[in-house]
Amino acid sequence: MTSTTPPRRVFPAAKVDAQAAKHVPSSPQTESAAYKLAFQDTDFLLREDLRPVRFQLELLKPELLLDEAKIASTFVFYGSARVPEPSKADELVAAARSDREREIAERLKAKSHYYDIARGLARLVSDYPLGDDGQRHFVVCSGGGPSFMEAANRGAQDMGKDSIGLNIVLPHEQLPNPHVTPDLSFQFHYFALRKMHFLLRARAVAVFPGGFGTFDEMFELLTLIQTGKMRPMPILLFGREFWTKVVNFEALADEGVISHHDLDLITWCETAEQAWAAVQAHYAEGRHERA
Repeated sequence: MTSTTPPRRVFPAAKVDAQAAKHVPSSPQTESAAYKLAFQDTDFLLREDLRPVRFQLELLKPELLLDEAKIASTFVFYGSARVPEPSKADELVAAARSDREREIAERLKAKSHYYDIARGLARLVSDYPLGDDGQRHFVVCSGGGPSFMEAANRGAQDMGKDSIGLNIVLPHEQLPNPHVTPDLSFQFHYFALRKMHFLLRARAVAVFPGGFGTFDEMFELLTLIQTGKMRPMPILLFGREFWTKVVNFEALADEGVISHHDLDLITWCETAEQAWAAVQAHYAEGRHERA
């Protein structure tokens, strides 16, 4: 019997027209940039007045691919790109060319043990089971760079699990670390959209010692929760000695510019096990539902 089911589509797919456009005969008209299909015209897409479209594309591409990968929630890792893994810490000290450089290298070395802690935490969270619907939860997500970011992706890889890397174009050459799952390795132009993707699926965030970038990411997250724009989630700060040296959190509250109860947004951690237990307790107690 002949099927009477109507066709799914009546217009050619964009891929079909894009392929056909490659084979048009050459003429003054077809050789002009004006004749290019808009979505194939890179110069057109890079125009200043197309920035809103680029915003949308940069938001949409990772969103679609993460949905297709069935990633429902992530465990985000923030931290410095400069702290070496323990096995390379002595090399950093040996390479110092002055007393000042040696002093800084020693301080970086003192923080290198957090690399193993980040890797261990990533192993723990990567073992979280699939949901009944096949959705993946607490998938490790990092900035895709070296140091603590590398440790996080490496820990997931240790467990044979996928992990996400959200890299960004910088003036100096930067490649994703080799432990990021290739099909979940994204590159961003806009910092704002990268930070948005860090938090859209985040259900816990581990923050290791870091600099301006780490501060930016951490304080934005704290602000979003403090102001009620985002539900509370575990914010796990590793390295209390470091953080209380570089930021006087208590003084902020004492000065009245934040409330003392705002400090309760932070969970201080020193081990992977302690951090994972705090996350499990947060969701077991249903604090996320009462917010």
